Amino acid sequence: MSQVNKSAIHCINPECPRPHPQPWGNKFCNSCGTSLLLLDRYVPLQPLGSGGFAQIYTVWDVITETEKVLKVLIEDSSKALELFIQEAEILCHLEHPGVPQIDICGHFQVELSYPRVQNLPCLVMEKINGLTLEEIQKHYPQGCPQSLVLNWLIQAIDILNHLHQRQIIHRDIKPSNIMLRAAAFSRGVPRGDQLVLIDFGGVKQVSTSMLRFPNRSTRLFSSGYSPPEQLLGGNVGPQADFYALGRTMIELVTGKNPADLEDSMTGELRWRHLVKIKPKLGDLLDEMVKSDSRSRPASATNIQKRLGQISQASAAISVFSQVQQNVQQTISKITQQVSQTQPNPIISFFRQSQEVLQQSAIALTQATSNTIIFTARTFISIVFACLSTIWAMLLTAFGASMGTIIGFLLASQTNWGNQLSGFVSNQLPGVLPNTANTSGAGIILFAIAGLGTAWGLTTTGVFGQKRRYFIASLTSVIGYVLGWVVLQAIAPKNIAEALIGLILIAVSFLTLGIGLRSHHIVHSVITALGTAITFALLISLNLIPADILSAQIVSIGTELTLKVIFFSSIGILLSFYLAVSHYLIVPWLRLLGWN
Repeated sequence: MSQVNKSAIHCINPECPRPHPQPWGNKFCNSCGTSLLLLDRYVPLQPLGSGGFAQIYTVWDVITETEKVLKVLIEDSSKALELFIQEAEILCHLEHPGVPQIDICGHFQVELSYPRVQNLPCLVMEKINGLTLEEIQKHYPQGCPQSLVLNWLIQAIDILNHLHQRQIIHRDIKPSNIMLRAAAFSRGVPRGDQLVLIDFGGVKQVSTSMLRFPNRSTRLFSSGYSPPEQLLGGNVGPQADFYALGRTMIELVTGKNPADLEDSMTGELRWRHLVKIKPKLGDLLDEMVKSDSRSRPASATNIQKRLGQISQASAAISVFSQVQQNVQQTISKITQQVSQTQPNPIISFFRQSQEVLQQSAIALTQATSNTIIFTARTFISIVFACLSTIWAMLLTAFGASMGTIIGFLLASQTNWGNQLSGFVSNQLPGVLPNTANTSGAGIILFAIAGLGTAWGLTTTGVFGQKRRYFIASLTSVIGYVLGWVVLQAIAPKNIAEALIGLILIAVSFLTLGIGLRSHHIVHSVITALGTAITFALLISLNLIPADILSAQIVSIGTELTLKVIFFSSIGILLSFYLAVSHYLIVPWLRLLGWN
């Protein structure tokens, strides 16, 4: 250790009358008698500052001969001690380069005798050499480069994914709590430094069920970064970290504090007009900072996928930017060679033409690169949309088929099914006329078929829907049961109209319940109308028999096969029209301003 560091020995007793300086080699403080060699290993050096309820010091590890960080709890309360111990236990089990590593698993205590006997909780962790994003932002008063912000966001989401997979919520993300693991920072050069999330004093570990249905949390927050639910001490889940991270990145890219960007009426951030940012990146950040936690991204994995697409597009653009630079360099070299070898008249003419030639080359390069990028992205998007739609159609049809078969078995092969069928059959004539001879077994078939269809479509997740199986199952069962009732009411008059009514109701309810992120009514109307109109067209062309659902109790063989075909067809068509709505209709509505 250097002589400078040796002269910086510091007592960690918060009430020591003269904590600094202490002679190197002393085992105890000259002023209060507190130990200066913690665990016979750590020598406290200069303080680094305070955070939350703790004081931070640099310590010298005499075994590894390296500097580390000591966190000392100075707040004398049971809640502070609980949070301190929780932070130590959680950090002990995290293994990620973006999280500080704990030197000793768990915390230890230092016994104090001055001014009273007490134990001082301590925690030693690795020292992160580098700058916080708050410090780096001072180099960019007008906002950090977009390439840097994108790189930081990708790394931060990777860290959050590691935490959230272990049911850990940080709850205090902000520029001062994010560091770059680097000895120095070079302005304007994205060196790929490792991002590190620090200050886990407000961390919360929850169970898997609490991640899905978060409970009320301790009221810890940072003004300008914490989401509304955290400020109110309400339900806090992973989306709270997304909100704080989104606001942090918006501050970095704009150079303005989030509080200065808030709309006084709605509380939403108004920042897109301040910077030129990739539309998809801007949309993602806007979604992350939604006031309603349900409108934010569902998971860190979901954000990672979107960032991957944004990064690929950025890489393609950078390639064509390099081509443009090469063209400019080539023109400059030609200019220099001509100026060295040609007479003055030619030099004058060539110099006058140089700017026009350069501008033309740059414009041509930009136009070509933009066209190629647009074409490639459009092609990839179309292929992805087609594959996603096919996958949704197949999985939804499979779910509908399995639901139909299971519904048939329950309706006709079980005592429970027979009892329910008899009960429905007895009650139906009192509700609907002309149904005295109608069997109630069909209601079981419809309900389970709708359940299977909903599960198949929800599992695909290709239309951005949330995988909330319970709500999707409930709305689908209600829709299919109501459709069955409509079928019984209209079928004696016109079976074709009954089928159309059944489809409109069943598909509408199912689409509303699968958890699409926006434009729920639009998706529901387009999907239901498209499916119903297609069935009407098929019936009019005699491609589907109008009496496909005439038999109320299906039997093994032709009847069961027809029912499987019918419900599977509904699944295929509603997936197709949902894709039309998701990939074509809704994007145009957004362009027209209907968000």
